[in-house]
Amino acid sequence: MRTLPKLIANLPLAMVMGAAVAEESTFNLNIPAQPLAAAIEAVSKQTGLQPFYADGALVGKQSPALKGSYSKREAVEKLLAQSGLDYTFTGDNTVAVKAPAAKPAQKAKTEEPVVLDTLTIKAQKANVDQPFGSYLDPSKIALARTATSDTAQMLNGTPGVSFSGGGGISSRPVIHGMADDRLRVQVDGMNLISACANHMNPALSYVAPSSVLSAQVLAGITPVSMGGDSIGGTIRVNSADPEFAEDGKAPLIKGQASTFYRTNGDARGGNISASIANEHAELKYTGSTVQARNYKAGGNFTTQNTKNGSDVVGSSAYKSENQSLSLALRNDDHLAVIKVGQQNIPYQAFPNVRMDMTGDDSWFANVFTKSQFQWGNLETRAYHEDARHKMNFLADKMTTPTRNMPMDTHGVNQGLSVKANIDMTDKHLLTVGSEYQRYRLDDWWDPAPGSMMMGPGTFWNINAGKRDRIDLFTEWEGRWTQQWLTQLGARVGVVEMSAGNVKDYKDSTVAQRAEATAVNGQNKKQTDVNIDWTALARYTFNDMQTYELGAARKTRSPNLYERFAWSRGAMAMFMNNWVGDANGYVGDINLKPEVAHTVSATANWHDTKQEDWEAKVTPFYTHVENYIDARLCQPGNGVTCASPSNGFNLLQLANFDAHLFGVDVSGSKLLVDTAKYGSLTGKTVLNYVRGRNNDTGGNLYQQMPFNATVALEHKRGGWSNTIETQIASSKTDVQAVRLEPKTAGYALLNLRSSYTWKHLRVDGGIDNILDKNYALPLGGTYIGERSVAGTAVPGMGRSFNVGMTINY
Repeated sequence: MRTLPKLIANLPLAMVMGAAVAEESTFNLNIPAQPLAAAIEAVSKQTGLQPFYADGALVGKQSPALKGSYSKREAVEKLLAQSGLDYTFTGDNTVAVKAPAAKPAQKAKTEEPVVLDTLTIKAQKANVDQPFGSYLDPSKIALARTATSDTAQMLNGTPGVSFSGGGGISSRPVIHGMADDRLRVQVDGMNLISACANHMNPALSYVAPSSVLSAQVLAGITPVSMGGDSIGGTIRVNSADPEFAEDGKAPLIKGQASTFYRTNGDARGGNISASIANEHAELKYTGSTVQARNYKAGGNFTTQNTKNGSDVVGSSAYKSENQSLSLALRNDDHLAVIKVGQQNIPYQAFPNVRMDMTGDDSWFANVFTKSQFQWGNLETRAYHEDARHKMNFLADKMTTPTRNMPMDTHGVNQGLSVKANIDMTDKHLLTVGSEYQRYRLDDWWDPAPGSMMMGPGTFWNINAGKRDRIDLFTEWEGRWTQQWLTQLGARVGVVEMSAGNVKDYKDSTVAQRAEATAVNGQNKKQTDVNIDWTALARYTFNDMQTYELGAARKTRSPNLYERFAWSRGAMAMFMNNWVGDANGYVGDINLKPEVAHTVSATANWHDTKQEDWEAKVTPFYTHVENYIDARLCQPGNGVTCASPSNGFNLLQLANFDAHLFGVDVSGSKLLVDTAKYGSLTGKTVLNYVRGRNNDTGGNLYQQMPFNATVALEHKRGGWSNTIETQIASSKTDVQAVRLEPKTAGYALLNLRSSYTWKHLRVDGGIDNILDKNYALPLGGTYIGERSVAGTAVPGMGRSFNVGMTINY
């Protein structure tokens, strides 16, 4: 990685010299005349295009031959030229194909309403057509890359999604009031786990924004075929699919280079990628780097800072480097992709955690295969992830020159999955599969030289932690008519957990090793049998109304820290904090799995072509048995918890009864569409969630108050412009036991613009134009310099952002 910063520094010059000539990426296609459905499938495989179309729409239709160089739009236009079908590109990589709308005169001939073909996906699972799903196409993701280096934040503006604060690249998405391990987060199909007592490395921190091509959010109800061991929803992010050259033609060579700069925090970085492919193989490399200093709030927010100004958010600097290499192989109906990657984070400070990340080195290998057969398709995946994570104090938290507390973590995550999608009939699809995940974790704290408290031996927080999960699932999807879709699924999983003997820093006397001895005498082996089921239905009333209804039972077993963080010593408890509230925590070996019962519905109204206007409303309700929440620490293992320190609490985990409810609302309206001025579209997203602990009567932690995003999007030729307002009401429903700070309401104004000319793209924007001083509702407690309770982590003040990308 030493050469990568040099490459990034020269990106602007390379971009100017490498500006190309084509308006759109083109593909060398050689597809013979054949049934239209098969031709569209061939184009999809070779270009990455995701078509969706109505049942029966392509039956009996033939396609012309395609031979030559085509863009995606040109290929679709030629394939459908003689078919009599309409099509609409809903994103750079998604196209809707359907029968043309009936003319008004035809409608007048009948008293019955005309029901047009409904858009459904054929021969594809888990994509844009999934009930309760939000699909982020590449064009929206590309707009976000210049404004953030935090991949999770790229989901901003998605219905039901908010964010829990962390480091500059490590915030955690929250869906309907549930975050972290309550969500299933997949990166290129890998189920990643945070290997840290403070969850500094959540799943999305392992992938750079530049590597994400598409993302999908399933809020609340996730089909069993798309994830288990979670109760709040699923997030799936994916890199670009492989592209192959035309048979017998010259190799396909592609590349991309980009750079960006953001004034607030002096954030800068970039990425490069390059690929070469023939008709059977593609080799691709990607690399990225980013670094930033502490960012500034919109004004003074604290009087506790001594090393930084009162408007500087201490402990918010970071640096990260990512690299990956992939090899894709194709042979007729079979595809295999082998990808390896490495991440190096030299440092990442955290304004809401007592420790900072002083090193995170990880690598992964991911092997995926997909084979198409007459009966359907078969997918397999095997992956290995190895993460070595270190924590200590960086400069802002170094209250004394010799302050030192080294903490080390080593996690190994391995997974294997097999899934078969079986076409039982034209209208019924059966999915069966199995997943296995093997996780190993060691968490130890080396003695600090010269310290009387942290020595003379090594403290073992988690020793030989094991968490193995094996699931079996089956799911049946029926598309009974053009109006009705149903989906039923069941998943059975077994989770086995255990841990080895632990040890305190000091064990020279019986008294000093008493708690560790008591913990080591307990039976730490736990086995959970978890049962999930989902039932979903969609009814398309006509070409302007669609309704969805779903119910689910989803289960999550505790993570290793929730069950095995053992010490009731104040210092050790404060080092275990995965929620950013600066309190101390101890786990409970006997925690039961969380079981969530969710019901949700969606009403979707839109114009007939889904191009002019849309309104969508999704209410939801979830009741959770054995919800894992916090209470004041109680005596255990012969130890009485110390008194709260510095205004914070010492807490222990326990099971409670809880419920969450709320509603997501989204809508859009095409306001102007002319050749002279381009198109102007208004969009809005509104979210509300409320969570309560039924046993204590109190609020659940980190529940986002009512919030909304209102935007105007303008497009004309290569120009794309957005002016956006983000609004949040005051947060008064806080959790008392965690000392969660209240926050005031706010409104932010953002501006983004981009221009694409041939192969060159230039991005610019201003975030928080008015330099509003505000607190993050889910940012946690600010301890960036001093450990004082009561101050919420502030959001970022005004930032001018610029970026440039060249594709060739």
